[in-house]
Amino acid sequence: MGWRLLSRRRIGELLTTHGLRPSRALGQNFVADPNTVRRIARLAEVGEDDAVVEIGAGLGSLTLALAETGASVTAVEVDRHLLPVLREQVEAAGVRVVEGDARTLDWKRVLARRERWVLVANLPYNVATPLVLDLLDQVPQIQRMLVMVQREAGERLVAGPGDEAYGVPSLKVAYHAEAAIVGRVPSTVFVPQPRVESVLVRIVRRPRPAVESGPDLLFSLVRQAFGQRRKMLRRSLAGRVPADAFARAGIDPEARPEQLGIEAWGRLADAVAALG
Repeated sequence: MGWRLLSRRRIGELLTTHGLRPSRALGQNFVADPNTVRRIARLAEVGEDDAVVEIGAGLGSLTLALAETGASVTAVEVDRHLLPVLREQVEAAGVRVVEGDARTLDWKRVLARRERWVLVANLPYNVATPLVLDLLDQVPQIQRMLVMVQREAGERLVAGPGDEAYGVPSLKVAYHAEAAIVGRVPSTVFVPQPRVESVLVRIVRRPRPAVESGPDLLFSLVRQAFGQRRKMLRRSLAGRVPADAFARAGIDPEARPEQLGIEAWGRLADAVAALG
């Protein structure tokens, strides 16, 4: 297919020609390296049979690399100043451009064309974690994700029991999906260059949640425990979880919250519900 991918020089030209500057408020850092966006598209494992949605398409750097794979690409962009430039760059490659904020978008309407989607995106650092978690909770059509996020955010998304970064986001991801960091991206490939490291996180949705426990009770317990993560569970969950529930779930009441995986949290929630 071979559309012209956006080099650093070309991005500079587009910004200058259209009188644009990357928005700090929107967390805009454009990828200015064709090798990097092709690598992301390759790691996303998408091709002609896939429907891909990209959030925060910007000037179209990653968008064009995704279109190059033959996938059907929908690019979402909230910045009305960038939209004319984005359309100019990518619509000739068959990309559908949607204006909107990913946090408030009518995803059912946007994704109505296909049943299964892959999300590939360079996510703004300030919204990456809540956005990923919301999509896992609310948009089941998205079956897989490959997202570029700040290293610390990526570590939180993939962390397991005992890891320093393990917390509520880690458990939310584990409930819905399997996740792993599959690559790193140097800050030098961005315009402007951020002061943080970036990683690529692959997230694959499970056919069904990891545990059958009701998510409301499950994550209410998780949030309460991690709100006092240095305390033993019998203290942080006092008044919510009777001693009998710990015994029934096979969990040491003197454990800390970061020692429990999603299956253990599921057992505890089930025990609390059963003793209700």
